[in-house]
Amino acid sequence: MKKLLYIIAFSLTLTGCESFLDTESYDKKNTGNFPLTLADAESMLTGIYSSFSSAISNPQNTHFYMAELASDDRFGGGGENDKDMQGIDHLMNTQPSRFETYWTARYQGIYRANTAIGTLDQVTGWQSDAQRNQFLGEVHFLRALFYFELSQMFGEVPLVIQTEAENKPKAPADSTYAQIAYDLQQAISLMPSQPYTSVASGHATKWAAQALAARVFLFYTGYYDKTALPVANDGGEITKAQVIAWLEECIGNSGHDLVSDFRNLWPYTNEYTAEDYDYVSENGLQWEGDGNKETVFAIKFGTLVDWGDQYMLGYANQYNLHFGLRSNNGQAGTFPFGQGWGAGPVNTTLWNQWRQAEPTDIRRTGSIINVETDLENYIYGADNQMEETGFWQKKYVPVTAYSEGNLLPSYAILKDAAPTDYQLAHTQDLVLIRFADVLLMQSELKEDNVGLNRVRARAKLPAVPYSLDALKRERRWELAFEGLRYFDLMRWHDAADALAAQEGVAIKNKSVDTQMRAFGGGYRARFEATGGFWPIPQSQIALSDGVLTQNAGWGTVADEFPGW
Repeated sequence: MKKLLYIIAFSLTLTGCESFLDTESYDKKNTGNFPLTLADAESMLTGIYSSFSSAISNPQNTHFYMAELASDDRFGGGGENDKDMQGIDHLMNTQPSRFETYWTARYQGIYRANTAIGTLDQVTGWQSDAQRNQFLGEVHFLRALFYFELSQMFGEVPLVIQTEAENKPKAPADSTYAQIAYDLQQAISLMPSQPYTSVASGHATKWAAQALAARVFLFYTGYYDKTALPVANDGGEITKAQVIAWLEECIGNSGHDLVSDFRNLWPYTNEYTAEDYDYVSENGLQWEGDGNKETVFAIKFGTLVDWGDQYMLGYANQYNLHFGLRSNNGQAGTFPFGQGWGAGPVNTTLWNQWRQAEPTDIRRTGSIINVETDLENYIYGADNQMEETGFWQKKYVPVTAYSEGNLLPSYAILKDAAPTDYQLAHTQDLVLIRFADVLLMQSELKEDNVGLNRVRARAKLPAVPYSLDALKRERRWELAFEGLRYFDLMRWHDAADALAAQEGVAIKNKSVDTQMRAFGGGYRARFEATGGFWPIPQSQIALSDGVLTQNAGWGTVADEFPGW
């Protein structure tokens, strides 16, 4: 039977296809006439990638945003009415279907991937088998990534691998991870072993699939206390030895490497800002740019962002806007760090522990803004800033630049011809997998110090013997503010203690000194009640007619963040 290629409205995939490719209506396409050509296949793959933008159009309800604000290294921040930000930090809810747009976008991407896997074999006109395998491998990679993010965020989720509309309950975690493992195994075997530079920037590669397999393995075996990763379709299991072999192949053959200076990873070192930013000129820094050799997989952004279509807002990096300094800051007085919504102030404890452990580590000032020393005109309490510490991260933040004496809200206006709009001008890649992480995962799995010390050497730090504690510290320093810390704490079973330690840290609310305090019984109680997972959107439970059930620790008035 031929199937119309609609995004069907049902409790798992939902509606909201926006424009499938933003160019052509697909309401007359079906599996008998689409996809047939290479152009069709390219359109179908683009449609899967576009679901990233759908999610990021509403950034405060996404996997990355949650992972940052819920970790122990950042607070919620925002203004006095920004309960969404502060609620995440306290592991509490703020609305019945908080993560609706993210859930929809991920299942939308899964639906499109399922359709592609079921139909790409009918395409003719491939330039080579390698091209066909690259396309199919990317689809398997994306489906694995979508399910992994859903599983990290919600724990058990419905497992849908067909295109038929089904009203399914949550699958056991073992089943979903087995499907993730199967898809990554397929992606690794299908995609050619070619240098990453041979693949279009922003597309998945064999090397990205190998790195993601390691991340999945570490989270699944750590959080669920397992020794191997099951593989669906009677595929046996993926062992630690297999994951190590994949990482060694990635490290040895991918062409990826560390850039020369850690600080050159971040756009505050870009050429348009550098001449006016003493920190960059005094240290001889120069941005390596988006898609540099350390980027294993990233979400791309561009300039097609449009206020007229909410889904197109995701074509700009909305995380940078949310993590920018609140108004009255973000102007010339805080150059080169620009204006935004003030989400995610950095926990003072991170700065102090980092300085004590590694006083000469260039990554600390390369990752964190200390307003007392870096921004002499910084205003505390600007626009009723909450949970303020005097520290902000500088990896994903608006970076301003001057042009003919005029301050522009982003360097990307000069570099990429981005809109001259402080809310829409951000084109910086969101790097989901970085080569330094690959090296650290290799050290953790092998329990040796080779990859760990390679990362430390780039930061001009001495070699250290391997220990799990040393590895944990190195991941915290190197990968701060990159969406990994929260899940590291979960898989190491360190989360309850680390999150509870936030209580009592000095903060300012609307410039008044106070302390971070407990809500909902406290950080430890909230983590233990939820296991670190988040509520399934109530709208999805309603649409399923009760087939879906709410996650533990959610669904009562006591779980709602009351605000300061």
